Amino acid sequence: MARKIQAIRGMNDILPDQSSVWLYLEKTVAEVVKSYGYQQIRFPIVENTDLFKRGVGETTDIVEKEMYTFEDRNGESLTLRPEGTASCVRAADQAGLLFNQVQRLWYTGPMFRYERPQKGRYRQFHQIGVESFGMATADIDAELIVLSARLWQKLGLLEHVELQLNTIGLASEREAYKAALVDYLTEFKDQLDEDSQRRLSTNPLRILDSKEEATQAILQGAPSLDEFIGEESQSHFERLQTILKANRVPYVINRRLVRGLDYYGKTVFEWVTTHLGAQATVCAGGRYDGLVEQLGGKPTPAVGFAMGIERLVLLLETLSLIPSEAKFSADVFVVSIGDDAEVASTRLAEQLRETLPSLVVLRHCGGGNFKNQMKKADRSEARFTVILGQDEVEQGVCQVKDMSTGEQQTCAFEDLPAYISGNL
Repeated sequence: MARKIQAIRGMNDILPDQSSVWLYLEKTVAEVVKSYGYQQIRFPIVENTDLFKRGVGETTDIVEKEMYTFEDRNGESLTLRPEGTASCVRAADQAGLLFNQVQRLWYTGPMFRYERPQKGRYRQFHQIGVESFGMATADIDAELIVLSARLWQKLGLLEHVELQLNTIGLASEREAYKAALVDYLTEFKDQLDEDSQRRLSTNPLRILDSKEEATQAILQGAPSLDEFIGEESQSHFERLQTILKANRVPYVINRRLVRGLDYYGKTVFEWVTTHLGAQATVCAGGRYDGLVEQLGGKPTPAVGFAMGIERLVLLLETLSLIPSEAKFSADVFVVSIGDDAEVASTRLAEQLRETLPSLVVLRHCGGGNFKNQMKKADRSEARFTVILGQDEVEQGVCQVKDMSTGEQQTCAFEDLPAYISGNL
């Protein structure tokens, strides 16, 4: 017997009993973003490696340790996208959609990072991203946050997540803060965890995100980023808070929140939960006004966020917030006995699908006696079972059994759609 081939570690299958939940989540997101005027954009999963080195940042964990990078047959370095923002910028700029224009875009799809797989974090994972371009004021930052809050409300998650906000200022302000932070932490270098020691010379702001208790204790005495924030950045941040308060979106200010990618500036935010253990962040984003120019385009203000589908699905399941209508189930199951009835049942099923396109109609295939077919009808959890035999075909009727009550009635072929729709 040939050896079975297994899925690659950290790259999981999404099986039918879960895919219905994914469809529910994706449909809800699509409805919410459309109501705010966002249009979908799609781009390849493989990009030039330089896109992420220049966009995400060469000293970030993603570029240093986590990217799936390879050379193609022409010797060009390519990378499976580890995140969506850089690709979205590349695609929109390449198509001429950005300069002196306003764009509201969203996307969904797989991303790839080589890291230790764990619950809620995989090597192939899926994100939904929402990005806006051409607007420099705080009201668009607020719109994105309010949009995300509306999504949580529709999903029943609003009371289970917390919005954390911060401003990380302009690039010049961050550079001044980085210098002060490095000066302070250098005195404690030997007491820092291994990752923080490395980041001290590459990406010191990420040390603020360390989960190590000893490092966090050292950071208690470190200079604070807000001490370096200038008037422009502070005014932007205060305006954002004013709009969020007007829309009754509660938040907490987290001065340690910096985000892990180099392109962020001014506003940064995260939605976090206490229901998923270490994987607390379910949605994160911020402003990245310099990224378009950094990737070769003309200066364009931008802000956006991304959310992980796996974590959101896990959160919905953990909190038992998946509505019954989101789970796959049939409405009608069609049983047939005999060759003529089998042929007639195919046409009857098609008649239902044509007349009532929202119905899920399952027709038994593959033969089998009446008893076995009825067992399958019962397992399908369909509300109605339509039964055809030779006598029914000759008379142009079918038997319709209401599986919730056990009642059975005779119905003419042409009356079946009306009967089903009137009794569902």
